[in-house]
Amino acid sequence: MQNLTTEAFKTKVFDFEQNKEWKFAGDKPCIVDFYADWCGPCKMIAPVLDELSQKYAGKLDVYKINTEEEQALAAAFGIQSIPSMLFVPMDGKPQMAQGALPKDALEKAISDVLKVQ
Repeated sequence: MQNLTTEAFKTKVFDFEQNKEWKFAGDKPCIVDFYADWCGPCKMIAPVLDELSQKYAGKLDVYKINTEEEQALAAAFGIQSIPSMLFVPMDGKPQMAQGALPKDALEKAISDVLKVQ
């Protein structure tokens, strides 16, 4: 798992300031976790995301965005509640999910949305 700043997000995921149409900048599918240090559900899901990032190492990237530090980035994606996760496949549009999803729901999204086995 890797924490991203707005600048890193623009090079690794999507440069939302330059592009109006979605254009994924990564080389493998990713999950972007929008969180805050004070958020209880965010703390509950963090170890699950860490485990999944290890399980799918080399097949998928897991990024974390601290919404307190990267408020403009959170606003650009309309983050109203946290945790919110952006599932970004190699092809097609990303999908947003809100709330602390259970591990099986995350694995289903990894399989169905990100097409990672």
